[in-house]
Amino acid sequence: MDTISTRANAKPSLDTILAQVDKEFKVSTDHIRTIIKQFTIEMAKGLDHDGATVPMIPTFVTGRPSGKEQGRYLALDLGGTNLRVCSFELQGGGKYSVHQQKYVISDRLKTGEMRELCDFIADCVDNFISEHGSDHLEEALQLGFTFSFPVLQTDINRGSLIYWTKGFNCTGAVNKDVVVLLQDAFLRKNLNVNIAAIVNDTVGTLMAHSYLHPNTSMGVILGTGTNACYYEKRENIKKWKSKDKQQFDEMVINMEWGAMDNERRVLPLTVYDNKLDRESINPRQQIFEKMISGMYLGEIVRNAILGLVDQWVLFDGQSSPDMNRQWGFETAYMTTILADKSKDLTSVQHVLQDILQVPSTSLQDRTIVRHICHLVAERAARLSAAGIAAVLSHSGHIDQESSVAIDGSVYEFLPGFEDHMTALLVDLFGNDIKQRIRFALAKDGSGFGAAIVAMVAHMNASTAESS
Repeated sequence: MDTISTRANAKPSLDTILAQVDKEFKVSTDHIRTIIKQFTIEMAKGLDHDGATVPMIPTFVTGRPSGKEQGRYLALDLGGTNLRVCSFELQGGGKYSVHQQKYVISDRLKTGEMRELCDFIADCVDNFISEHGSDHLEEALQLGFTFSFPVLQTDINRGSLIYWTKGFNCTGAVNKDVVVLLQDAFLRKNLNVNIAAIVNDTVGTLMAHSYLHPNTSMGVILGTGTNACYYEKRENIKKWKSKDKQQFDEMVINMEWGAMDNERRVLPLTVYDNKLDRESINPRQQIFEKMISGMYLGEIVRNAILGLVDQWVLFDGQSSPDMNRQWGFETAYMTTILADKSKDLTSVQHVLQDILQVPSTSLQDRTIVRHICHLVAERAARLSAAGIAAVLSHSGHIDQESSVAIDGSVYEFLPGFEDHMTALLVDLFGNDIKQRIRFALAKDGSGFGAAIVAMVAHMNASTAESS
């Protein structure tokens, strides 16, 4: 890192400061091409063998929705404070209606026996389908189960819990098949519900949007964390050694792309990224995610601001306890700052002085802070688009009309994020790319997406039984 100034030196001009920050955070299109090349190499390794940096996990989801399907499907979303039960009525033509209900999961259930948690879930599903008039159906209701914890999946509706996260620590669950445990609870309550699929939220994002837009080729999460999935041809999944007679032309691959370049070969890491990584709970892991996701962007900005404070370039060398605290600068502040188009940057002033308690700021200080936020967001968007470009080039969809379904707060709320992504694709592939590739906000992959996966899984199982 080049230093700009010291207290004893004359204060540099605004242009000099902005140019120095540009130098640290701008990523050239040539450098992006190098990153895309490395992405392609890492994808090939993950498809070839287990244990690769980018794991490229087979999801057992085969087949695409056409948007014409009809019928009723349930979704169950477990992964936080609430349990959500949803019922989706698919009406064809990409249309559907939904009923849903949330149920609070107590701390006692989160840390008790798994059987008790499963019985509670079964009670909630029983309550839900009774209220919505589905308790006397002859055919079993098909359910998609979004289980947002690390799972070793062995089939579309089979998966063993690897370990708990997010404050859950139920006994009798680790290394057990969570689908079997929950299905047993349904049987104990005589519920005519079949768990057709266990679903990752990224895959759900892809499938939810595919029902509405059948030309969707990728699902991407750009929120607190990041991930992507896409349709891969059977012959390219070299590590697929299932003895199962299941025939398929393509399968959805859950990339877990946040780990891309953990080896630090190509990503443009600054001293601010290195500091964040070193102080994180998982150093030298999820390097790509740490450069583009909402959990980390604010911290990168904070590190860059403090670097300039230490050089007496910002705030006359003054900081504040909140600014000095790890994670003290929330990524949500970037949204407020980037949306500020006022002459005096009053929203930027509000964040810095009223929220973060910086003693005083000049217009130049606020201009620099806004520029840092712009650069960190732009870099994140360009790196995200680089990953998408790598996948679409690999799959051949870059030359076709295709939708990329994206969910997450970073993509949805950071001003200019989608524009930066599109600008990179234009730099790489020319202006015509805007007519072919369409980014689309796709919400509720964990609900509607899970129901669509259940529908696809049930149709595949029915086809297999009749053949």
